[in-house]
Amino acid sequence: MGRAKGPTYIVPFKRRKIGRTRYKKRLALLRSNKPRLVVRKKNRDIMVQVVDFGYEGDRVLATVNGKILAKQFNWPSRRNMPTAYLVGLYAAKIAKQKGVSEVVPDIGLHSPTKQSIVFGAIKGAMDGGLKINMNMEISADRISGKHITDYAKALKEKNPEEYKKRFSSYFEQKANPENLPDLFEQTVKKIKG
Repeated sequence: MGRAKGPTYIVPFKRRKIGRTRYKKRLALLRSNKPRLVVRKKNRDIMVQVVDFGYEGDRVLATVNGKILAKQFNWPSRRNMPTAYLVGLYAAKIAKQKGVSEVVPDIGLHSPTKQSIVFGAIKGAMDGGLKINMNMEISADRISGKHITDYAKALKEKNPEEYKKRFSSYFEQKANPENLPDLFEQTVKKIKG
């Protein structure tokens, strides 16, 4: 019996096969010779890392997530736009202290949707002083959490029981969702200060 004629099947790398890594995209990011600003959404949190390439393996220069904001700045951390912005802002501050001034964004497998949380984190890093070659516009109301406050006020008038249930995690942390923009401004001052 001879070999079957036709194209041969090439087995992809394991991480590509299970859908965790796009190697062409990763190679393009690494060719920039700049540290990467890695933004990842979790189920209840958002994480930003500044990662530099090393031949032995990537080196993480800074890691910030919402839990760190809750501990250090008393911010009621959620997976929302204000938290993403603050995480990016604080990650930029730490990265600048370690001598990083320019990064390339890495959103991984997240789809690049306009006004999304991952871009809120990148906007925070840009406002924190990191140079990122991107042009994006996100409304100041979304960044400060005004849309969450408006929803909370409307829900409180319409259905007080649902309001208490939906925002119970804010109340557990002694934060009022109706004062979120003021708390946001205070946290920005603490991070920058």
